[in-house]
Amino acid sequence: MKTCRQFAITRKGYEREIKFLSAHSERHADKPSGKASAKRAIAAKVQMARALSGHVGRCPECG
Repeated sequence: MKTCRQFAITRKGYEREIKFLSAHSERHADKPSGKASAKRAIAAKVQMARALSGHVGRCPECG
């Protein structure tokens, strides 16, 4: 599937956030902040999927 530049920018931003949150949750696995980061990483994955699928549906270049 060919995608546009905005799709790649959006995806990269979400992946960076997910990577940051996952790394934080691994470093602080036994603390409440680590558990919160793990939950936030899962939520960010869901948000990324929703944002990218919505983008593909609206974008003439991606669709």
